[in-house]
Amino acid sequence: MASPSAPARLAGDDSRSARLLIFRHPLVIRLAHWINVVCLAVLLMSGLQIFNAHPAIYWGAASTFDSPALAITSDEGPDGKLRGFTQIGGRRFDTTGWLGLSQVGGETAERAFPSWSTLPAGQDLATGRRWHFLFAWAFVINGLVYLLYGIGSGQLRRRVIPDGDQIRDIGGSIREHLTLHFPEGEEARRYNVLQKLTYLVVVAILLPVMVLAGLAMSPGMDAALPVLTDLFGGRQSARSVHFIVANLLVLFVLVHVVLVLVSGFWNNMRGMVTGWFAIRSDRGAEVNAGESR
Repeated sequence: MASPSAPARLAGDDSRSARLLIFRHPLVIRLAHWINVVCLAVLLMSGLQIFNAHPAIYWGAASTFDSPALAITSDEGPDGKLRGFTQIGGRRFDTTGWLGLSQVGGETAERAFPSWSTLPAGQDLATGRRWHFLFAWAFVINGLVYLLYGIGSGQLRRRVIPDGDQIRDIGGSIREHLTLHFPEGEEARRYNVLQKLTYLVVVAILLPVMVLAGLAMSPGMDAALPVLTDLFGGRQSARSVHFIVANLLVLFVLVHVVLVLVSGFWNNMRGMVTGWFAIRSDRGAEVNAGESR
């Protein structure tokens, strides 16, 4: 494989519209990405296991059982049969088969989230907490390595801070995404403005808030640093914030995966596995891969 400083390799025959391979993702970035994939998957599934132990969230310092902000339960429906319900505020929705009541091994089970989505599959809070805490630390350490490397190498700024011309053309980028038209040629060398702003929100806001909210739920942390729990308005509020941010991250991942699929699955996968990413060039000339942003 060519080194990052070597000229990009030609991947097309037409000299007027050649496909060039540029080195886009350094090894540390690629490793951090795939470690995050594993960590987030385990954290989500073990988190759902923990949530199933008490499938409701509240605001404040204590649980207000009669008026949860959200609850996923089961109850008798109008026909007298057991149904799954999701309550948000004062409204209740029938979610049988998805949430509250699902099929486990051919039998009906009263569980907020079904067994296929939790780790472990059976109801086991203690094991779920062990998985969650172990991978939470792995996720934090991996994130710190990514931040230190990104800041030191300049990769973080190039990946999350939009350039001035990108900010000015944010409307055009929104139209491109809505019509599923993505940058080609030289513009494809860098992340577009929507990618950068989204990553900035995730890295600078969502992830820190999720980690801090998780720490605020810890009795040990509450005793050592009570101001952190107070910052969220109580342990139950911290738990609610943790749950909401986790769902926002799931939404981010789903959108990310969809965009990877529609913008060129194999090219994107090659970029994140090998570091090399193909762009279309109208110049038909060799390009120094080290210039890739």
